[in-house]
Amino acid sequence: MVLLHFLNLMAPCYFLCLLAVTFSLQLFFFLPGMCKEQSLPLSGLLHGFFFVFFLVNVIGNYFLVIWNSPASGGINADAEMSNKPFCRICTRMMWEQEHHCFFTGTCISRSNLRSFVLFCLHASCSCFHAVVSGVGYISHSFSMSFSNPLTFLRLLPLSVTRFFSGSLLSSEMLAVLMLYLWSGIGLACGAFCCHQLLLICRRPMFHKSPPKDSSPINWMDNMTSVFGKRWLMAILFPSTK
Repeated sequence: MVLLHFLNLMAPCYFLCLLAVTFSLQLFFFLPGMCKEQSLPLSGLLHGFFFVFFLVNVIGNYFLVIWNSPASGGINADAEMSNKPFCRICTRMMWEQEHHCFFTGTCISRSNLRSFVLFCLHASCSCFHAVVSGVGYISHSFSMSFSNPLTFLRLLPLSVTRFFSGSLLSSEMLAVLMLYLWSGIGLACGAFCCHQLLLICRRPMFHKSPPKDSSPINWMDNMTSVFGKRWLMAILFPSTK
């Protein structure tokens, strides 16, 4: 139990540190290098727009997940004797398709599911955008082409060798390491977002008791019940339903 509480405390700190490092690399290294290229001034502006767009949506939906988190119900004998899952960190009984997210430090339920799915979506897109920006920065710094897919596999051993030989700056080595970390986190967030969307489409969300009739499930109704009718506005800007 102590380990779970420690993980629930450290995971948000890990996310905030990762966000700070990504913000610093993008703002002080990647974007200035793009803006210096006089042949493609539009490229720097476009990357700057996507950087701000994803940053606002990631931070906004992250805090909306925490703000709209379900209230704790307290530990009681009925909860402990019940067969339903019980979150001892948030001290609440969880219904179907609910789970605890350590990176936000709260349970994910109907009240904050929309913000959580959009957070995963924008976090994945933000990581892949950072990968694209990092590849451009590393290609310019290393005079290396990524047209060959094997370049991505040779990049880390080459960077470690050059770093310990003194020919590679610490900021460039950090960018290389973050390139692999962004790729893994982007794939993980994208997979988790798709998994949650599949669960939403396949059955109604968070029913305390199963429906009595055997009518077919309409996935559009399930999506509307979670994201609302103004789902496009929620994708473009973080907001509550």
